[in-house]
Amino acid sequence: MDHKRNNGRVKKALRALFLLCAAAVVSGCQTWSYYTQAVKGQYQILAHQQPVDRLIADPQTSARLKAQLELLQKLRHFAQIELKLPVDGHYRKYADVHRPYVVWNVQAAPQFSLQPKTWWYPFVGSLEYHGYFSECGARERGRRLQAKGWDVCVDGVEAYSTLGWFKDPVLNTFVDRPEPELAEVIFHELGHQRVFASGDTDFNEAFATTVGQAGARRWLRATGNTNLLDRYDASLRRNDQFVRLMMNARGRLEAIYGDTLDEQGKVKAAKKPPAAPERLRTEKERVFGDLRRDYAELKSQWGGGSAYDDWFTHELNNARLNTIANYYDEMPGFEQLLRLNGGDLEKFYQTVERLSKMKQAKRHQWLRDLSQGGTRRP
Repeated sequence: MDHKRNNGRVKKALRALFLLCAAAVVSGCQTWSYYTQAVKGQYQILAHQQPVDRLIADPQTSARLKAQLELLQKLRHFAQIELKLPVDGHYRKYADVHRPYVVWNVQAAPQFSLQPKTWWYPFVGSLEYHGYFSECGARERGRRLQAKGWDVCVDGVEAYSTLGWFKDPVLNTFVDRPEPELAEVIFHELGHQRVFASGDTDFNEAFATTVGQAGARRWLRATGNTNLLDRYDASLRRNDQFVRLMMNARGRLEAIYGDTLDEQGKVKAAKKPPAAPERLRTEKERVFGDLRRDYAELKSQWGGGSAYDDWFTHELNNARLNTIANYYDEMPGFEQLLRLNGGDLEKFYQTVERLSKMKQAKRHQWLRDLSQGGTRRP
């Protein structure tokens, strides 16, 4: 037997297996065609990576890209030393995918409920999104769901974490972001590497968002860039106001639909609709009409600004509201937890790791209690 050839085959088989697993982590898999697009998309990123050091040294690299890659090297060092995040070999390579988004996520909810549709994935459990490396594939999936009566949201994603299956590269989809936003993206994605609770989208995204924002503020303070810090803080305050609008609309809709919380602390559709579909549709449209009006009033308080205008150019529906809840519903609890730990990130992470091992219902309840002033340790 040719052992060298056999070893090569084994390595190829293992690589293929890892690609399948990574595709499942990123996007999930329910059909062979879905597997195929996911494996192809992940492979194209891996195959076209270039070492960041080489690009910085290359005189053909644009000045803008070189500056951003040099900034990323500093952010990696800061994440490891100051934020205690597992940088490992992440963001040491760069890939241009030649499109504005690396993946497109499909999310769905019933017409008259905020209960999100979930998809089951190997290794990570049930998540509230279905990801595609092709925009056409995502939108086709969205159209099929709409045809079945679902509210659907299809959004492009600039960055994601493979949760350790691969060393995540820098991508053209986010490398050009302004310094505070780039810092937040990198720290957010590395946060997923530190703690990840299987099958719990809201927990994972709220934790990573907390890490991303806190890390970006610490970075700007450490670099002494007070002007950027002030502008970033102002953008976070506006974001908080925007999120409150979304959450208020969600609360009104939950009451209209008769939604409750299940044993996991997640939104659950009523077994019997509280009113006729025509009545529910009218009330739903009223809430979204009020939301548009409230946003216009909020913009006038800001003196203008268009940061969230694009959000309102798309159809407003239950699935689109859920995309906000994924990131911010549990965030107040994480922010309070960080304060209770005196800003000590290592203690904060250790507590979050303990939470991630608790039953989902218990950890969500604990975070809600904490956001309302609780101090009990998990």
